[in-house]
Amino acid sequence: MGTPKFSSFLVLLFVIILCCSWRAFSDGHNDFLECLSLHSNNYTSISDILYTRKSNNSSYLTILQSYIRNLRFTSPSTPKPLFIIRALQESQIQSVVYCAKENGLQIRTRSGGHDYEGLSYASEIPFVVIDLMNMSQISINLEKRTAWVQSGATVGELYYRIAEKSRTLGFPAGACPTVGVGGHFSGGGYGSLLRKYGLAADNIIDAHLVDVNGRILNRKSMGEDLFWAIRGGGGASFGVITAWKLQLVAVPEKVTIFSVNRNSEQNATQLIQRWQHVAPNLPEDIFVSVSIRRVNSSIHGEKKTIQATFNSLFLGEIDKLLTLMRQHFPELGIEGKDCSEVSWVQSTLFFGGFPNGVSSDVLLSRVPLTRLYFKAKSDYVQEPIPEYGLEGIWKLLYKDEADMAQLILSPYGGRMKEISKSALPFPHRAGNLYKIQHLVYWNTSGAAESERHINWIRRLYTYMAPYVSRFPRAAYVNYRDLDLGVNNKGNTSYAQASIWGFKYFKNNFNRLVRIKTMVDPANFFKNEQSIPPLMVDK
Repeated sequence: MGTPKFSSFLVLLFVIILCCSWRAFSDGHNDFLECLSLHSNNYTSISDILYTRKSNNSSYLTILQSYIRNLRFTSPSTPKPLFIIRALQESQIQSVVYCAKENGLQIRTRSGGHDYEGLSYASEIPFVVIDLMNMSQISINLEKRTAWVQSGATVGELYYRIAEKSRTLGFPAGACPTVGVGGHFSGGGYGSLLRKYGLAADNIIDAHLVDVNGRILNRKSMGEDLFWAIRGGGGASFGVITAWKLQLVAVPEKVTIFSVNRNSEQNATQLIQRWQHVAPNLPEDIFVSVSIRRVNSSIHGEKKTIQATFNSLFLGEIDKLLTLMRQHFPELGIEGKDCSEVSWVQSTLFFGGFPNGVSSDVLLSRVPLTRLYFKAKSDYVQEPIPEYGLEGIWKLLYKDEADMAQLILSPYGGRMKEISKSALPFPHRAGNLYKIQHLVYWNTSGAAESERHINWIRRLYTYMAPYVSRFPRAAYVNYRDLDLGVNNKGNTSYAQASIWGFKYFKNNFNRLVRIKTMVDPANFFKNEQSIPPLMVDK
């Protein structure tokens, strides 16, 4: 044991170190605020949109958590930003970029908060969130069939504004209406128009971006390389994307939708096996996806069964759809009573999970239908999974942890097989029959509950290995999965990043690295799975 005098000295030394550390943190905190005041034309406007963890502002936690869609990241232990800036204009983002660089803070950009691993609002190192929800303006040009949409707008808001102007224009984006377009577009973005028009990113013709030097760039000034990178390569690696110019697409005044359930007693396994051969080869006007989950059998009471829900959009009328389905997929037994003719915007409500007859006004709501704890993974299938392979999946779905699990199968083919794998960073084109999104949900907090369900989906992912793409086993960047590998505090080498980089982007990863090196060589814009520049290995 030390002497009392020496012990007192150690305590005093600890207090001095603690005070100095806090002072350094406090100074960095105040320096950032002072920097914002010096580099803003109107500091009052900055103060009105800035929320700080250090203050007693009760709005901070409300704003932070209001856009967290995965409850896994609402726990007190989740690392939180020092500041949230709800920008109203690009000049404010310029100031934040400059001041964050000056004060050693990282930036995370949030448009809708749906990122699966919380990377837009959580980080292990000191960081600032630029929340774009107030930058949500949408402008439609009917004559040119284009739209400018700010990154903070949601997919639902975009659909609503398009339909407000035209019944014969649409846009090929996702099903969930509360997803922010910023992250959705920059990762590719897909939905029920996938087979007709490709990805959202395939239909983007311009963008505005604040780069690492605080410049506001458009397609011409950023150059074709950077414009290529942000359409599917993940925008957070390259800057803050504030707006997108879209080429709208033609849709009929009336489209046809159907949703039918088939369970194990109704040959669900055989129907899914057949669907794998049919759905990717249907005419491009037809999209038929499958959602698979476990339910209690209505025939045998509490006995569990597998239920497959076949959801479809057809860009045409019922009679034509019935003819095509009887020709290509008679086993499904689609009848006229299963189908409804609706407007295109009403079809987006259908795929968004809203009940029949609901007003399209719900697309303007930013409140999701459900908010649960979840973990997701993705796969691409290039050869049909045999029946015995599907039955192995069913065994896993019968586990207790899978009571809220779901697999969503989205067919490719059509336009997706016509676009070059290198046209955009998104490489998953010809050769893929369909994509699987694996999901497991739960509604109880706690580390043990999370671990139990996450371990289940990891077992499912391991089981799927023989039946999905290989070399690499591909994944979709918008279904971010940190199990594939994590940067060390946002800094990583090419070799480390290539572990997940080739899964998300295949050979396009190398081009993304070259562009990152060109536009952000010091790796200021980074996260746990961002594109690294060359020569960064810290």
